[in-house]
Amino acid sequence: MNGPVFPPPLLLSKPAKKRPLVSLTPLIDVVFILLVFFMLATSFLDWRAIDFSAPVQAAAGLSAEGDVLLIEILPDELRFASEPVSLNTLTARVADRLADAPEQRVLIKPLTGVPLQRTVAVLDRVKAAGASDVTLIRGAQPSGE
Repeated sequence: MNGPVFPPPLLLSKPAKKRPLVSLTPLIDVVFILLVFFMLATSFLDWRAIDFSAPVQAAAGLSAEGDVLLIEILPDELRFASEPVSLNTLTARVADRLADAPEQRVLIKPLTGVPLQRTVAVLDRVKAAGASDVTLIRGAQPSGE
């Protein structure tokens, strides 16, 4: 084996690929823009508050008429026609009155300090009793005082 001796072939390696660097700057920019958008789009008012403004003068004129049932919701009791009643008694009395006059108007007057859930419970009971004309009015003082 006397022939020319060739050196072993050189393995040419490819230069190592550099991984492109992923910059976090665009991601931070997008998050910042979303933050600014939601801050501007959000209302900072108390969204659970319900603005309840009804004319007191008009309600006072209606409650004096004989064809109106007035239900007052006090923080500690219910009054139907100025008499204290329970929620179940209220439902029965309203149903009895509406049996005679189904188109009779029902005024519900929650006083200051009454929780909204209590008012909604009374509204549900009055509707279940068959009332079709129900009006929610506002008032500051109970009629019996």
